[in-house]
Amino acid sequence: MEVRPDGASRFPRRGALIAAAACVAVLVVLGIGVATKFGPQLRLDSTVSRALYAGDGRSAVVNDLLQVLTSPGLTVFRVVVLLPVVVWLVLRRLWWTAAWVLTAIVLIAPLTTAVKELVGRVRPDFVNGGARLESLSFPSGHSSGSATLVTVVLVLTWPLLTRTGRRICLGLGIALALLVGLTRMWLGVHFLSDVLGGWALGVAWTLLVAVAFGALPGGRAALPARDRAEVA
Repeated sequence: MEVRPDGASRFPRRGALIAAAACVAVLVVLGIGVATKFGPQLRLDSTVSRALYAGDGRSAVVNDLLQVLTSPGLTVFRVVVLLPVVVWLVLRRLWWTAAWVLTAIVLIAPLTTAVKELVGRVRPDFVNGGARLESLSFPSGHSSGSATLVTVVLVLTWPLLTRTGRRICLGLGIALALLVGLTRMWLGVHFLSDVLGGWALGVAWTLLVAVAFGALPGGRAALPARDRAEVA
């Protein structure tokens, strides 16, 4: 792997920018489809949302379970999980690392809200689903929040993990984001496009912040690799 004089790896940075650009493209295409009422996309959204919706008459137990499963997409969940990490980074005087983690996890919520206002999509019309909420639908804030949480954790811990550890963490992270996205549709508060757009926004935002702060392996805000020979 080619390394620049400043110690930052060129390939991870380039790969992160390509991935972020792809996610932005997905977000834009979906947003345009929603804003212009693109028929095939809206029909697919309606079909999937109605097929997955858990129903108006779901029991209190099922509803409570879904609320718990969807909670990793909340801002408070991200803060509770990562605040101890930020404190640890500050105590170790890893200022840049703490700054990029805080920036990523805190600002994704207002960014998502701004995109919601721009697109202006109303939520699904299920009585005990989106119809009872006044906030807008595209993109899903829970989906963008969970994608941000997963991407922050992966970028932060990547230099410390072995190849096996990386595969395991990547699989668990994808499973968590997928679960949160599904719960939004099970609860009837989002369409498929909302969830996909939320994931795209969360990943793109986190990768761009990571690049800006130098949080990728070899950068000023990255944690040092535990064993370069093992994790390279």
